[in-house]
Amino acid sequence: MPIDPSALRRPSRRRLLLLLTAVLLSTAALVGATLTASATGQDRATAQASAAHTPASQAPACVDPEKPLSAGYDAATKHDTAFNKNFRHCFTTVDGVQMHYVIGGHGPQATALLHGWPESWYEFRGIMPSLLPGRTVIAVDLPGLGDSTGNPPSYTKQTLATYTHLLLDKIGYRQDVRFIAHDFGVGVAYALAAQYRQQAAGLFLMDFPLVGKNLKFSDIQPLEWHFSFNLQQPLAEDLVTGRVKTFLTYFYPTQSHTPRPVPDNEIAEYTRVYSRPQVLHAGFELYRTWTQDQADNTRLQATPLTIPVRLLTQDGFAPLLLSAVRDGAPAATGTDIPGAGHWLLSEVPQRVLSEVNAFYPAH
Repeated sequence: MPIDPSALRRPSRRRLLLLLTAVLLSTAALVGATLTASATGQDRATAQASAAHTPASQAPACVDPEKPLSAGYDAATKHDTAFNKNFRHCFTTVDGVQMHYVIGGHGPQATALLHGWPESWYEFRGIMPSLLPGRTVIAVDLPGLGDSTGNPPSYTKQTLATYTHLLLDKIGYRQDVRFIAHDFGVGVAYALAAQYRQQAAGLFLMDFPLVGKNLKFSDIQPLEWHFSFNLQQPLAEDLVTGRVKTFLTYFYPTQSHTPRPVPDNEIAEYTRVYSRPQVLHAGFELYRTWTQDQADNTRLQATPLTIPVRLLTQDGFAPLLLSAVRDGAPAATGTDIPGAGHWLLSEVPQRVLSEVNAFYPAH
């Protein structure tokens, strides 16, 4: 059959379809690659911009870091640029309890902060940046409290002191640590210094009745309603569970001369941590071991502390509380702050800071 030469120059319909499909696929691939490159560039630019606005922490690295067991541990600090520049959250396990601490600074003077009830490490947040020059600052959530997770075998202050001692030892602060403590943190700091004398270089204590040789729990129990309320188990837990914010908002003013001694942002953070069932229970347990603390302290006070000790109290409480501290540290000094209530770090932070700097001069 003769073949028309012009047919050789005319592509068949099938070939045209194949050519058109190839062109369309090539174009789509080119457009897709362009869009992907653009998106990748935008993502990279966004990440770079974010990094520029969120400086890397200058704090020491965590030792033996672990994934936090406490959800929301950084709720109060996640968007706090200044905090995240100078401090970091760390978690590590000590004898079955995951301990949470916040660390910042690289100064030679190791300074450990021990909180009271119903608070957490966060009570020191306001003064921590000012403590950094010349210091390494370690704010600890006591075992079972704050964002620490797990239950120690007892909530005696001697037991909690051992956990705190082991934590500091584990992260490299084995001696000459300066302690700053408030409320039940005072009981822990004293028990630590009395048991592990090489680790403590000084105690700066705030507003706490240190029961022992002369001051008895039976002497102080009638002084405050919550001393008896918190002893009631499980009544205290049952009544406060689900009402933590209501309880705390009522409680803080009862220990102050002002109607709003603790600011709302702190109340929000303490509501978060004490809404954790184990933390609410642990907080009440601090009171339920006070009689045993009395016996433990009486024994420890037989060997007086020789390190510097300073006590700061709310208005009018220095004579009673300082006398009790001197049972274990005869050379301790102290004063009260006119007009101040129990929440010294929230009510008079600058006075606290000036007292700390006078007692622990940073070089």
